[in-house]
Amino acid sequence: MTEILRNRLRALRAERGWTQADLAERVGVTRKTINTVENNVFIPSTVLALKLARALELPVEEVFQLPPGA
Repeated sequence: MTEILRNRLRALRAERGWTQADLAERVGVTRKTINTVENNVFIPSTVLALKLARALELPVEEVFQLPPGA
């Protein structure tokens, strides 16, 4: 069973006018990592999810969600 974690990362980043590289620098990862998370290729670790939420100044639940019924 493949786990899916939906995210609003791209939209939230764009609302702030940030590039993937901008967000990556804020959390200490590569631009490619941000890209793979945004495209649901990679499910972030708990630590990375929390860092991303902190950078966006939002609760983690507003950035990442489990699909209904998961």
